[in-house]
Amino acid sequence: MDLIDAARRAIIRHGTDGVGLNHVAEEAGLTSGAVLYHFPNLDELLVEAHHAGMERFYELRLKRISGMRDPVEKLVVTIRSGLPHGPEDPDVLLLNELGGAASRNRMYALLLTTLYDRQVAMYQSILETGSALGTFTLSDDSLIIARNLVALEDAYGYRITARHPVIGPDEAADLILAYARTATGNALKTSH
Repeated sequence: MDLIDAARRAIIRHGTDGVGLNHVAEEAGLTSGAVLYHFPNLDELLVEAHHAGMERFYELRLKRISGMRDPVEKLVVTIRSGLPHGPEDPDVLLLNELGGAASRNRMYALLLTTLYDRQVAMYQSILETGSALGTFTLSDDSLIIARNLVALEDAYGYRITARHPVIGPDEAADLILAYARTATGNALKTSH
């Protein structure tokens, strides 16, 4: 049994502040002692679980666009892949838990800040490449646009997990793309 995955499920079920060793053990189908054998410090396991949940929003997105040459395709894929798949998306529910605990836990705050900064840099790179190629005519500094794109992902992601009746993944992507069209001066049409 993957203890990090078990810890992720326990965090989602009991909250970052409410999860205990017994919850992780139950999710893993192990005794508390067996969990401690592999992770002597529960806090380290919880940090690892949060970090693993964040991989999708930077490392996997970066990997997904790494072979693409077209900045339009890169931007559209990056925007679409930064949103929850639906209200029960475990990676986003985990991030929501992390966000709620960040004001009380410096390590969680650092994890979220690092993720945000890396996502902004990813967007900024796409925007600057598109601008250098003449594909984008940026309406503002690339850093400002990149920060706004990440903020929109976060805000609409929250609305999706909060089960907003008219904002699902497709609607959220369309709303973010509307901003991106204005910010890049590009219709952001892809062949896919």
